[in-house]
Amino acid sequence: MDGLRTFRRIRAGTALIFAAATMLPAGSGSVVLAEPGEAAEERFETSFARFDHPPRPYLQPAHAVDITEIEPPLEPEGPRVTQSLGSGTASYYGRRFHGRRTASGQRFDMHALTAAHRTLPFGTLVQVTNPRTGRSVVVRINDRGPFSRGRVIDLSRAAAQEIGLIRRGHGRVELALVEG
Repeated sequence: MDGLRTFRRIRAGTALIFAAATMLPAGSGSVVLAEPGEAAEERFETSFARFDHPPRPYLQPAHAVDITEIEPPLEPEGPRVTQSLGSGTASYYGRRFHGRRTASGQRFDMHALTAAHRTLPFGTLVQVTNPRTGRSVVVRINDRGPFSRGRVIDLSRAAAQEIGLIRRGHGRVELALVEG
């Protein structure tokens, strides 16, 4: 047989499936579903017996869209900032308060990215940026404070470490509300 490379016969239930992979381009192999018996094999032989001329190229309609050329939309990187909350001094609290209850009723975890703020509702997401290092972190408000004059936010130890406040203990930060 001209052009026939492989021929497999697969039994699926009571019917036979004849699959042929030809010398056609990749992915254009053929499958014939037939009832078992000699007639089915003869029908297969005659339908795949000759490939004298190459198959016609697939003609794509003018209104069709080639989806291989479409690129998916890019997801925005990082959190989506909705409103600036200003700037001020931030500090952190950690080991001494680890495991104690916060004002929201949760236990404080110094390894979680959380913070204390005087007025923002519990659960609010805030992006804290250290302009000195250029690094930022998104924290969830779960406590009240800071109670030191001149401070705007108290970060957990993990959040302070993310933006580089551990060595000095405090630093100037910029706050922004995050959509979440």
